[in-house]
Amino acid sequence: MVRKFAEKKLVLATHNKGKLAEFRDMMNLPGVELVGAGDLNIPEPVEDGTTFFENCMIKAKAVSAASGLPCMADDSGLCVAALDGAPGVYSADWAGTPRDFKVAMQRVQDEVGAATDRSAAFVSTLILCWPDGQYETAEGHIEGTLVWPPRGTQGFGYDPMFLPEGERKTFGEMTLEEKKSFSHRARAWAALKAKAFSD
Repeated sequence: MVRKFAEKKLVLATHNKGKLAEFRDMMNLPGVELVGAGDLNIPEPVEDGTTFFENCMIKAKAVSAASGLPCMADDSGLCVAALDGAPGVYSADWAGTPRDFKVAMQRVQDEVGAATDRSAAFVSTLILCWPDGQYETAEGHIEGTLVWPPRGTQGFGYDPMFLPEGERKTFGEMTLEEKKSFSHRARAWAALKAKAFSD
């Protein structure tokens, strides 16, 4: 039996203000207050999983338990064909500490090198978790190609080097409005919304 979200406040397991802004715009849940874990001063848990699902669950359970509220966590990453799916679940790690995605994008470019296959995909796993441990999950992905040099200053992460299939703009050149209709997170959210947020 799928559990339906019926509360008035939801925590997003992120300290990334760009991601929080994107989710607020994309989710559009009237009457529901969406706050970030960073806004509640909840520390980021150690993400030592080896899959998107495992890391997503670590964040969802930790933040839901710490806040006493339902939590939605996203774990997403860039999976590059020529790198056997890397950086994948380690996408954020490639940006170092503090996070610098210019460094991460340069590393992707350097490691892909002269490979003719520049195909890649963005993957997003979403988990909605309640304090009692019950959860619902969904996944979304989008195929595309790596471009170099990066283009655009919108979005965050690897967005400026990812050109979605059939598009002329990278995610870094798209507005939130353009991106939210078909991004990997948008697709994961559509699936989760249909499952746990609709009547």
